[in-house]
Amino acid sequence: MFTLLFAIYTLTILTFFFVLSFVALIVCYPFDKRRRVVHELSRMLCYSWWYAPFTWRRKIEGLENVKKGKPYVICINHNSMVDIISLYFVPLNFRWVSKREVFKMPYIGPMLWMHGDIAIQRGRPSESMKKVVRDGKKWLDRDVSVAIFPEGTRSKNGEIQRFKGGAFVLAKEAGVDILPVVMDGTTKIFRPKSIFFNWKHLLTVKVLPPIPAEKVVATDTSELANEVHDMMTSALAEIRKAK
Repeated sequence: MFTLLFAIYTLTILTFFFVLSFVALIVCYPFDKRRRVVHELSRMLCYSWWYAPFTWRRKIEGLENVKKGKPYVICINHNSMVDIISLYFVPLNFRWVSKREVFKMPYIGPMLWMHGDIAIQRGRPSESMKKVVRDGKKWLDRDVSVAIFPEGTRSKNGEIQRFKGGAFVLAKEAGVDILPVVMDGTTKIFRPKSIFFNWKHLLTVKVLPPIPAEKVVATDTSELANEVHDMMTSALAEIRKAK
């Protein structure tokens, strides 16, 4: 019963913010090239979803590592679609890099388009890399961060998988900091093999210290990817150990 009510609530707020975002994009576009208004509406949508179930708990750590208004390439471990909603707890204006198939989903696809997110074609790594760097640099030049799942796909076992190079090539080309963000608990929203929600749930979002732009530019891409991977893997282990 609660799952049905929450599903209706989710559809209602999604519709409301969908319309509001479309209006905001048209009205604010001439003077809001960074799409800050649309982004903040997306944040409000995610907060409305996350805070509705009073039994869900959230633990947000490391926000002192974030400098507001500074652009980063944000690296996040990927376990579920809930990762996308959860990143809005980090107080930055950012754009997602997402596979093109997501842009075809009802509601979600048009929301990503309004948000200005970057669509890439899976199975075409060279073409995707060029698009990530080209479009990513455009947003970073406007002091807007770019969020990427460096694993390239969802982890099947909850552990952080090997990183691909796109995020690190973009950071080097743009000369910006890399901000690692580790999440745990996003796979436990639903009960195993069920459409029903797990109402006793803890989400942890931990922002790690950024890798300075100077080091990003001076370090080999594969070495940089391995270093960030090790940082995030260690942080995930610490989060789970502390539970």
